[in-house]
Amino acid sequence: MTSEDLPLRPLLVVDGANVVGSVPDGWWRDRRGAAERLRDRLAATGGPADGPHPGPYEIVLVVEGRARGVTSVPGVRVEEAPGSGDDLIADLARGAHGRPCLVVTADRELRRRVEREGARCTGPRSVLPPPA
Repeated sequence: MTSEDLPLRPLLVVDGANVVGSVPDGWWRDRRGAAERLRDRLAATGGPADGPHPGPYEIVLVVEGRARGVTSVPGVRVEEAPGSGDDLIADLARGAHGRPCLVVTADRELRRRVEREGARCTGPRSVLPPPA
């Protein structure tokens, strides 16, 4: 079996600012640290356990603003948005070229944009720990 015989892994694109901002845990004091914690959680879990596509996922965490400077780790590629994180996320969904794509965000307008590109969406809770 060659790599060409293997199915393409689904793409998981995570709206870092939206997911981090969905939990009032003081993230605003250290946006980069909050993004690093999210990146590490994604690396440990591999994405949503009950997503619409079977894993494993190729995971891309999109960061912007004061969360820039977060580095990639095995299992999670970090992309810094040069401008709007939403624009980069929409570009990534568009670039999936027919392979399954799941975007994690609660942003309604972004959801509409990526769904027009053929992506599916799920909310931040799908990649966050359950509330205590």
